Amino acid sequence: MIIIGCDYHPGFQQIALVDTETGELKERRLGHREEAEQFYRDLKVRGVSVRVGMEASGHARWFERLLMELQFELWIGDAAEIRTKRVRKQKTDRQDAALLLRLLIEDRFPRIWVPDGENRDLRQLLWHRHRLVQMRTRVMNQLHVVALNEGVRLKKALWRPAGREQLEKLKLPCWSSRRRQDLLDLLDQLTPKIHELTRALEQEVEKRPIVRRLMTHPGVGVLTALAFELVIGTPERFGCGKQIASYVGLVPTEESSGDRRRLGHISKQGNALLRFLLVEAAQVTVRSQPQWRSKFFHLAMRRGRKIAKVAMARKLAVHLYWMWRQGLDYGQFEKLGSHAGQPGNRQGVQ
Repeated sequence: MIIIGCDYHPGFQQIALVDTETGELKERRLGHREEAEQFYRDLKVRGVSVRVGMEASGHARWFERLLMELQFELWIGDAAEIRTKRVRKQKTDRQDAALLLRLLIEDRFPRIWVPDGENRDLRQLLWHRHRLVQMRTRVMNQLHVVALNEGVRLKKALWRPAGREQLEKLKLPCWSSRRRQDLLDLLDQLTPKIHELTRALEQEVEKRPIVRRLMTHPGVGVLTALAFELVIGTPERFGCGKQIASYVGLVPTEESSGDRRRLGHISKQGNALLRFLLVEAAQVTVRSQPQWRSKFFHLAMRRGRKIAKVAMARKLAVHLYWMWRQGLDYGQFEKLGSHAGQPGNRQGVQ
């Protein structure tokens, strides 16, 4: 077997490889994409088994597809953990590749879970719709400004047929009129595209019983449930709800030493889209569930509304995790939840 430590960059990769049969050690710099692709295809022609280890990074989808096509092993490592294993103060591409190779040989490589191709493609659908919705929101906000400058304050009614007609009939100077028309054209183009992507998401949900189960939780819709399944992958990767909250970046950073303990803002690690959707869904849950609303306002009075929103999002993430792991819908989950303090419950928890 040939083991390769790959320090990947967008324009090239520095590799350190060893042949486990002969003990031969080599270093090489490969340009992207032609030189690198030719190198790995030559290894395939030789008929040897290959294992490649690299840090988690962006701009490497083509490389991952190439190794999958050649049926080579690709191990993706935790970049932060790999960084802690670097002892020397000097850092070069050659040293990074040699470090990756050493970790692979010594069986200390911090391998992480990597989603498959279908999972990643569906994430692109979520991101694409999310970005288009953001673009449409910015366009609508600009049109609201145009209307407000002319004394028209209709709020949501501006997008009804009567409000749209009133907006189009406003008498504006030349370039203001041009701006209004261009924004309306953009709005008319974005809306059908968003509807098309929404239908595609709904069709995908019909194939996924886990997503439909998560959607039984109040406040959780198609986007949040599907994003949760795609990002988490499998609940068995996590031992408890605290690990889920940490994975999506909803726990505070900590810098403590001795008797001093300092908690900072949330870490914001993990998937930004899932974190955004959890916060939005938690606010819907707060409006619809009395227990959540009571908890939210209690936290908001003590710590402020922003911190309370994040706390509710963290609670929602933990709920969804346990519903998924235990195979329960929301009604069953509530029956099996904590009953501490209720009359007739002397043991505290059922």
